[in-house]
Amino acid sequence: MAHSSVRGEGPRSRAPHSADRGGEHSRYEARGEDSTPAPRGRRRSGGGGRHGGGPQIPRRGRRILRWFAIVLAVLILGTAGAGYLYYEHLNSNIKQDDLNLGDTKIAEPTPNAAGQTPLNILLIGSDARDSKENQKLGGAKDTFGSTPLADVQMLLHLSADRSNMSVISMPRDTLVKIPKCTDPEDDKVYPASTRLTMTNQSLGRGGPGCSVATWQELTGIHINHFMKIDFAGVVSMADAIGGVPVCVDANIYSRDSEGHGSGLKMKKGTHPVKGEQALQWLRTRYGFEDGSDIGRAKAQHMYMNSMVRVLRENATLSNPNKLRSLAEKATEAITVDPGLDTVKKLYDLSNELRKVPPKRITMTTMPYQYVGARVVPKPGDAEKLFRLVREDIALDGKSAKSPAKEKVSKDPAAADDEIGIVVQNGTRTSTLGPVSGRAGAVSGLLVGKGFTKATADHSAQLAEDKTVVRYPSAELEGDAQQVAKALGIPLRSVERSTDVSGVTLVVGADWREGTVYQAEKEDDKTPTSADALNGANDKACMHVDPNFTWKS
Repeated sequence: MAHSSVRGEGPRSRAPHSADRGGEHSRYEARGEDSTPAPRGRRRSGGGGRHGGGPQIPRRGRRILRWFAIVLAVLILGTAGAGYLYYEHLNSNIKQDDLNLGDTKIAEPTPNAAGQTPLNILLIGSDARDSKENQKLGGAKDTFGSTPLADVQMLLHLSADRSNMSVISMPRDTLVKIPKCTDPEDDKVYPASTRLTMTNQSLGRGGPGCSVATWQELTGIHINHFMKIDFAGVVSMADAIGGVPVCVDANIYSRDSEGHGSGLKMKKGTHPVKGEQALQWLRTRYGFEDGSDIGRAKAQHMYMNSMVRVLRENATLSNPNKLRSLAEKATEAITVDPGLDTVKKLYDLSNELRKVPPKRITMTTMPYQYVGARVVPKPGDAEKLFRLVREDIALDGKSAKSPAKEKVSKDPAAADDEIGIVVQNGTRTSTLGPVSGRAGAVSGLLVGKGFTKATADHSAQLAEDKTVVRYPSAELEGDAQQVAKALGIPLRSVERSTDVSGVTLVVGADWREGTVYQAEKEDDKTPTSADALNGANDKACMHVDPNFTWKS
């Protein structure tokens, strides 16, 4: 069955909602001021045609098929495996979309001494109701065919030396600035969000490439690939795997009096989940921890780690018919960028991923803080986690390499007296008020050093743990670094941000007094707020909210 390259079967209208779709992916929660995405339903196919019936597979072919099935199941959840299947019809199943729909291009990391560079892959779980199967699994008839949301987003980082892997989850209700994205299929332009917008809306602004652009803008991390999967794909592959052990510390039933919840019902202890129950586990929010998206991310991490261990420890996937079915379902369920649009490319990637043992896999959640019912990246900790990934430093604390040297911009700086600088006071902390006049004092210091266009912004009421220099676009990076050097601020504290319109120095709580900045020694420990979980930890167990338990 070939896939059409045109957009879906018709326009997708938005219906008003007043209730949660099955409880776990609420669209009325997800939509904000800037959520006006157009209908979307592209299915771009790779090359090749499908062969009907299928001959008996020789023994070596079965072995190859088994590995292929494993890698697809694991890659989609951001773990490790390997595989390769030489049947062209599988290539025609794989859908593709453009990698990056934004304007910002982040340069690839500098290769290490062996000529290797890290790999960064954005894994996207779509809540699309674009088929009867997906609609049945996701519930809510009134959302059938509507614009999908990227309700699961995980950045998988494979180290340059292939010794370790790090995963960062971003809660779906994280508020971010989504950049301008242009859909190449119809040249529709989605303007940059004018207000903080939930990150899961990025998928509806032209496709996965807009989610990639959003991550790159936020983190400064170059993303090499993306992989997207829908509900039906999770279920079909979980069935073929045969079950993944998960644990709860009490009986759980994820359903409240208003019908919110995934429907997951499970007794206390460790149990294998597969099929629709596996999907329920991955979607559960009501009943885990505090009922937030943070608890759901933790449950997903446990599932992924457990899945890696299962696939490495047993060889139950030996039935050729089951393997053939898994391969078909997996390739039909995924959408990838052009760099992964064939089985051969997936196989090559899987060979790299399988080099990492579970004990060197670290799952984390982006450090966050609450803003009302939503979250934003936690100042200091979130940027530190992003920096560790940018510099290819293992999150398990076992990096064998030294941190990367500070990267000096290739963009030449303007003359000191031509650089416009806004200085803001960010010395306020949770326990201390801002230091009065600090922005004016430091702007005067800059003027004395020859930066005559430095001015103080007395209206800003900020709280920054560390002093930082921000700039909005690549052509001002050299200017920002020049300002940092003049004050003794390390280049790691110079960052690109769409929140500023020019070079902006925010005097942080680490420089409340004096004329000489003393930079704290930077450590490379993963922030405790990232809630790291090691891939070899088979004792992890989800805490159940007492309001969602039941007596057996």
